[in-house]
Amino acid sequence: MNQPAPLPSADAILRRLEGLGIRLGLDRMREMLAQLGNPHLAVPAILVAGSNGKGSTSALLASIAQAAGYRTALYTSPHLERVEERLQLDGAPISSISLGRLLGRIIEITEGEGDGLPTYFEAMTLAAFLWFAEERADLSVLEVGLGGRLDATNVAEPILSLVTSISLEHREMLGDTLTAIAREKAGILRPGRPALAWVEAPEALESVGTEAARMGAKLASAPDRVRIVGSKSRGWYGQEVEIETDRARYRLDLALPGTHQLRNLGLAVAAAEELEDLGWSRIDRAAIERGVAACRWPGRLESILRDDGKRIVLDAAHNPEGAEMLGRFLAERRAETSEPVDLLLGLLGDKDAAEMLGALLPHVARIVLTAPPSPRAKDPAELAALLPTGTTAEVIPDLDEALERSLAASRRTLVVCGSIFLIGAVRERLRG
Repeated sequence: MNQPAPLPSADAILRRLEGLGIRLGLDRMREMLAQLGNPHLAVPAILVAGSNGKGSTSALLASIAQAAGYRTALYTSPHLERVEERLQLDGAPISSISLGRLLGRIIEITEGEGDGLPTYFEAMTLAAFLWFAEERADLSVLEVGLGGRLDATNVAEPILSLVTSISLEHREMLGDTLTAIAREKAGILRPGRPALAWVEAPEALESVGTEAARMGAKLASAPDRVRIVGSKSRGWYGQEVEIETDRARYRLDLALPGTHQLRNLGLAVAAAEELEDLGWSRIDRAAIERGVAACRWPGRLESILRDDGKRIVLDAAHNPEGAEMLGRFLAERRAETSEPVDLLLGLLGDKDAAEMLGALLPHVARIVLTAPPSPRAKDPAELAALLPTGTTAEVIPDLDEALERSLAASRRTLVVCGSIFLIGAVRERLRG
C-alpha cells in the first residue's frame, strides 16, 4: 500500500511564507478567518501594544491569570530560539506537530483563494487563534506585532486593551513623530471597552488619549491607579517590589531586573485588577503575587552564569529606548561593582545605531561587533564607522566566531544585545 505523504513541517511552511514580507491591513485576515470559522472570536482576548515592554507586560499578565486558575493562552513575537515559543498555553509552547498541522490547514484553505497565501506573521496569528479555540482557553493575551491599527492581531475584539511605552520606531511604516506612532498603537482600543496605558512621553500619551476620546474607549492611565511604593534590587536576579493601588498593597517578587520593568509590572497589576472587575473573580491579591513570582521571560536582562565563572547577560534592547534602559541598568550595576562590562552587539539595518551606541558605550570596556542571523542585519563594519574617535572594537561578522572570541577574551560580564535574533541565536549556542 502507498503510504500517505508526510505533512509539511511548520518550519518548511514558514520558510515558504517568509518571502511574502509584511502586509499591514486587516481585510485579508478577516477573509481568512471567515474561511476558518472565525476562531478569533472564540476566546476572550487582551491586546497589548507598545514599543518596549509589551512582551514583558503580556507575560506577566498571562502568568497572573494562570495563577488564578484560568486556562491562559499567550501569543508573542518574535521568538528567541524556536518558533513554537510564540504560541503558549499555561506557559507551555505548542508542539511542532500541532503547529505544522495548523499551518498546513491554513495553507490548504487559503492557497489559490482571493489574495493568496498569508504572510509569515499572518499565518502564525491565524494558527494562534485556531489553537487557542481548539484548546478552549479561558483567556488569551496577544502581543501586537507592528504598530497596532493595521497589525494582524487587531482582528481580535479585545475585552481590554493595554498600551506600553511608546518611542520612535518603524518610522517608514508608522510615521515620523511620537504623535503619529502613538495614534497607530491606539488603534487597538475599542468603543465602550476599557483600556489602560503606561506611556511616559507626554505627546504620545496625549495622542493615545485623543484617539480614545474620538472612538469612545474607556481609557485610564495606569500610573493613576498604581503606585510604586519601593523596590529593592537583587542585581542580575530581579527585584523585590512593593506596589499599592486603591484596592490592595502588593509585595511582589519579580524575576526581571531593571527599573524599567517596574512600569511593565505596574501596568500588568492594573490590568489584572481591571480583569477582576470584568468578572474574572479569581484574580485576587494572592493570584497576582503568585503569578508575578512565577513569571519568567527569557532574553530580558537574562543572566547566565557559566561553569567557568563567566557571566553572560542577554537583553532584547533593540532600539534607542531599549538601549537607554539597558545603559541605565548597567550604570546601576557599575556603581555597585565598579567594573564595566564587555559587549557583543549586532543590529538590524533599520535601527538608529548611533543613538544606541551612545547609550551603551559609557558602560563598556571592550566591544565586539557582529551580525545577527537575519537578512536585515546591519553590516558590523558600518557600526564600527559610527564609533567615536579613539574607540576600538573588533569587527567579526560571523556570529560563531564573534561569540567564541568574546567568551575567550572577556574577563568581565559579557552583555549581548541589539537584536532579538542575535540573543536568540547566542542563547541556543550557549545551551549547546
